Amino acid sequence: MPAASPPGPVRRPVTIAGTGSFLPPKVVTNEDLAKTVETSDDWIVQRTGIRARRVVSDGLTNSDLACAAAKRALEAADLSPSELDLLIVATITPDNIFPSASCWLQHKLGATRAGAMDVSAACTGFIYALATGWGFVSSGIYDRVLVVGSEVMSSITDWTDRTTCILFGDGAGAVVLRPGRLGEGEILRVKLAAEGGHEDVMSVPGGGSRVPASHESVETRQHFMRLKGREVFKFAVQTFRDLVADAAFETGHSLDDIGLVIPHQVNLRIIEAALKHLDIPPEKVFVNIDRYGNTSAASIPIALDEAVRAGRIQPGELCVMAAFGAGLTWGSAAIRW
Repeated sequence: MPAASPPGPVRRPVTIAGTGSFLPPKVVTNEDLAKTVETSDDWIVQRTGIRARRVVSDGLTNSDLACAAAKRALEAADLSPSELDLLIVATITPDNIFPSASCWLQHKLGATRAGAMDVSAACTGFIYALATGWGFVSSGIYDRVLVVGSEVMSSITDWTDRTTCILFGDGAGAVVLRPGRLGEGEILRVKLAAEGGHEDVMSVPGGGSRVPASHESVETRQHFMRLKGREVFKFAVQTFRDLVADAAFETGHSLDDIGLVIPHQVNLRIIEAALKHLDIPPEKVFVNIDRYGNTSAASIPIALDEAVRAGRIQPGELCVMAAFGAGLTWGSAAIRW
């Protein structure tokens, strides 16, 4: 008789036990930007849907934002920092190249038992970090994992470039993952993807080993973001549409079954164009880009926390989160809340 096939890996249900977010208090409006670059409130709103964004001041750092969001998520989950097993921080704007943002966070939070690691996937960073945390908890390696998306995008924004400075803001969002019960707040599916070789679409050229910091790299402004808006728009619309549809269908649902879509807050026009293809009504989509701009890896966890606290996600509803960013990277998560 043929040998029996070994059983597949046993996976535990994983739930989001708590959410939290933090935005720095300083607000930069479109009118503020119009005083320093050639733009206007109407021009920005028509093209992006953004009216204001938050930026750090008074010495606030990435880890400060992450710590504030993490504390709120831990409070919601009724956990203390000392009970955490692992911290994962998604960011492209850490306090330093090293030590990691997660090590800074561990120290400030007092999570003395926890391991700490960073994930870098630009605007898809939170989904990548969520998938990593989900894997640790579902496999039984750890029981309590904190996942944070935190960005200080203002630190890599060229405030003289009107095509990019209007888009980005700072902030942090966090979730606590722990074992749950089947069908109760369960993460059903996480999907990650990437296609390298498109560094010309979105990147910060300088600062790494390829273009180390030098007088020339500073003078040529290579330490600031560069992006090609038209390429980003086309890629994002198609990718967002496919991510949402796949997340529903691959978990055995239709688009009508989705209770709430939480997209990466990249550009309101991109979100609207993708939803038109999907025929999903606006009331099923959570949008806060008008107040915060694009906060990269912090975008989705901030929106998730606001949606939870506003009662926009009801128990038992299907929630789909989708993101796309530099790399190119993209990913989604489906949750039965």
